[in-house]
Amino acid sequence: METLTIGRAKLTWLNGGVTHMDGGAMFGVVPKPLWSRKYPVNDKNQIELRTDPIVLELDGKKLLIDSGIGNEKLNDKQKRNFGVLEEARLDDSLRQISLTHEEIDGVLMTHLHFDHACGLTKWENGELVPAFPNAKVYTSKIEWDEMKNPNMRSKNTYWESNWKPVEHLVHTFDESIEILPGLQMIHTSGHSNGHSILLFEDGEDVFMHMADLMPTHAHQNVLWALAYDDYPVTSVHEKEKWMKYGYDREAWYVFYHDAHYRALRFNTKGEVVSQIDRKSYSYE
Repeated sequence: METLTIGRAKLTWLNGGVTHMDGGAMFGVVPKPLWSRKYPVNDKNQIELRTDPIVLELDGKKLLIDSGIGNEKLNDKQKRNFGVLEEARLDDSLRQISLTHEEIDGVLMTHLHFDHACGLTKWENGELVPAFPNAKVYTSKIEWDEMKNPNMRSKNTYWESNWKPVEHLVHTFDESIEILPGLQMIHTSGHSNGHSILLFEDGEDVFMHMADLMPTHAHQNVLWALAYDDYPVTSVHEKEKWMKYGYDREAWYVFYHDAHYRALRFNTKGEVVSQIDRKSYSYE
């Protein structure tokens, strides 16, 4: 599996499943001849989007960034509509790095849409239970409140099955929270009203996880917002702010959804200077 060490932090990508979503929806008003040059599309106009959680090992703690698509959480119609050809293999992935679900100390939820939150719960003896029973689940208060009380649009992605079993584990914050020294979750809104990003700074070593403000490398252009975004103008302004912040520090940008790159490092001009490619791997 792919790993990346940035200062005190070690990142390892797990296999959390895959979706195939409409390319037009993923790139909003951007014409297909432009976005399709940057990201491959299939004959159904869908693009491959991984849902791969990232294990973050920092200061003796083991944290998970988002939770994957889960297992047996979607019905056949949902699998077909969302192009789910592969569900999560977190047990296998964690075993390869000698970890268990019980050893995860915290889950950092950038937002709680189904493709990020289905892995928070699992089926056990016919009922849903926390997939990471000893972990604190961090998310913004705005996101958590909407998760529990979705509106007529968001009820299609905020599911009771993903929040009710973990309600006692959830810790919310308002504008930002420092999870560990140098590691922050920062509320941005945009993609969802409660959407957050992650920022880690250890001296000159920096990584950012823009979550669904920049779900793939092809979304680097600050104007390329998703049709799925609840507040696309906010997405554009927040992305502009945080891309500049990262460029100025020559930060790594790490991805949950990208099917081709795990991480890219940009210089002050926004040019790629280092990259971690996603590799195909199998389990013994």
